[in-house]
Amino acid sequence: MCLRLCGPMVLGDNNTPIFQFKEEHLPGSGIYFDVIDILFSAHSKYQRIEVFQTASYGRVLLVDGKVMLTERDEFIYHEMLTHVPLSLSDKIKNVLIIGGGDGGSARECLKYKNIKRIKQVEIDEMVVEVSKKFFPTLSSAFSDPRFELCICDGINFVRQTSEKFDFVIVDSTDPIGPAIGLFEGEFFENIKKILTPEGILVFQLESPWCHLEFISEVSKKVKNIFPIFKNYIAFIPTYPSGLWSFGFASFKIDPIKELQSDISISGLKYYTSEIHKASFALPKFFKNSVRDI
Repeated sequence: MCLRLCGPMVLGDNNTPIFQFKEEHLPGSGIYFDVIDILFSAHSKYQRIEVFQTASYGRVLLVDGKVMLTERDEFIYHEMLTHVPLSLSDKIKNVLIIGGGDGGSARECLKYKNIKRIKQVEIDEMVVEVSKKFFPTLSSAFSDPRFELCICDGINFVRQTSEKFDFVIVDSTDPIGPAIGLFEGEFFENIKKILTPEGILVFQLESPWCHLEFISEVSKKVKNIFPIFKNYIAFIPTYPSGLWSFGFASFKIDPIKELQSDISISGLKYYTSEIHKASFALPKFFKNSVRDI
């Protein structure tokens, strides 16, 4: 569980911190930011949303006191959530994003010419509006004609829709509040029904250092549903422990065997074909935890 601890608020000039934000990742340890300004703070229907200007990581988006992204390192998470699957097949045309209200995942998907349509299902409209105002480099996809936004519950959407998708991204917050159901077996079963025969599912799966038991439980659920499932990792400095994991599931496509050696997308800052291969090489403690699922 993460905890927000703020020191006394002391006003300063444009470059002087007004307080220190701390997020606890494990008891007695975590991360902190010197906050220069509070740009936004409000409760939506579902959660508290805040935007801070920090001294070292630029603007930071928080939900219920937890860091969701920072301007400085958001590209790592979004590139690894999208380019790992998208580099495997040029047949991916229709994409569904569950969550991801900041727009970063859609932005990365739209770098591929084969993408014809992205449908994003986000439960909290305030996240979208905050991103448009404070994170324009992430929310640029919202104005693309290939992009469609649905403000609705992703769990209900996948349960009820008759649409089919080649690629589903679950870009969720931590498994608390409205996001709890996004890690349940029933949700993954419903995703399976809306994927095309060569479809791919990718989802964020928390920190192996802080949430190993949870990762193992969810991985087991998904492996029992899809014939191909693999965990992979990336280094994201501002997420708990810096070590973050993802889940990859499909019917036919193996994320290692199907990798194209030539990554033609320009402007990437983290993802490469070498990183792709290395991301599936799990640390021994993590590999041992998910070996027998």
